[in-house]
Amino acid sequence: MSCSQSGDGAADGGATTGLAAGAAIAGAARPRTGAADGHSPPTLCRQTPTRCAVRTRLYRRGVAVLDGFPLADISQHLQEADAVLWVDLHDPDAADLTLLREEFGLHHLAVEDAANEQQRPKLDRYPGYLFLNAYAARLESASGALVTSEVAAFITERALITVRKDEGLDIDAIVQRWDESPDLASSGVAYLLYGLLDYLVDGHFAVVQALDDAIESLEDELFAEKPADREVQRHSFELRKSLVLLRRVVLPMREVVNALLRRDLHVVDEAMQPYYQDVYDHVLRATEWTESLRDLVTTILETNLTIQGNRMNVISKKVTSWAAIIAVPTLITGFAGMNLPYPGFARAWGLVYMVGIMVGASATLYVVFRTKDWL
Repeated sequence: MSCSQSGDGAADGGATTGLAAGAAIAGAARPRTGAADGHSPPTLCRQTPTRCAVRTRLYRRGVAVLDGFPLADISQHLQEADAVLWVDLHDPDAADLTLLREEFGLHHLAVEDAANEQQRPKLDRYPGYLFLNAYAARLESASGALVTSEVAAFITERALITVRKDEGLDIDAIVQRWDESPDLASSGVAYLLYGLLDYLVDGHFAVVQALDDAIESLEDELFAEKPADREVQRHSFELRKSLVLLRRVVLPMREVVNALLRRDLHVVDEAMQPYYQDVYDHVLRATEWTESLRDLVTTILETNLTIQGNRMNVISKKVTSWAAIIAVPTLITGFAGMNLPYPGFARAWGLVYMVGIMVGASATLYVVFRTKDWL
């Protein structure tokens, strides 16, 4: 089955400069483009079509000029000194990733990480390029469960290759962010990578905020007049589980973005430096917020257990108090039922005397327990 590509045509060219090559990625891998006789041999893209859905975009001098070009044209476009490419593969198989590896000269370990799921968020450094693995996240409002979507990216000098493993990542939203900031496109790959990271981190921040709102609702349930203990426990467990998973996604992003800001990698130019710093600040806020929410959920669980214990103590006091009140009439009637002579025995006023003692003793105990707030 041939590869499906999507795009909306081309735009006019501009006159801005691309991202300067740095020391770490100055030797970025390029497709094989030449032969000894000066003719360009057919690349693997021309020989073997991909089986996954592919999206492509070409920037020239900081302006998007072409969408949806064939993968076979990658080598041709990379021969242009001012060209920057974005290639997106959705749910590729082993053959597609082999194609990617041969076309860009990628290390087999990086390609293996891009193929395997459940990789930790990280930024690995290879000769000529960087490998990024990260997650998009969203919270299901109905169940409170966290849903994540893994994305891998190969960052070369003049190309950003993204590998998505499912439909959870809205790639159209990322493209929209790129289109909303055309003035930054002159920064090349740094601009494309910023749009991807900014979308992912904003998603993390939105999830943290949604979890915060859910925890506030949980607090209202906890201190309700008639709390549903089972529901509070279930929601607390679901939120704690989501927070633990979110922490695994958010916490490593601090190291990822911080590493990209390192000047020795030469990924981020001066124009993009403030934008990456802003992403880093959002990562720190999301991380700190996640940690505080996890502690808060733990506190809610402990508070719920404490409230249940206090409620049981109150119930025990009430039951004990009523049992004591009831025990007095039982004691008196038991004594009177032994047929032993007592004041008023076998007389009408004796019954009134006994009833008076029972009522008086019970009323006295009731007043005492009410005063001590046992009833």
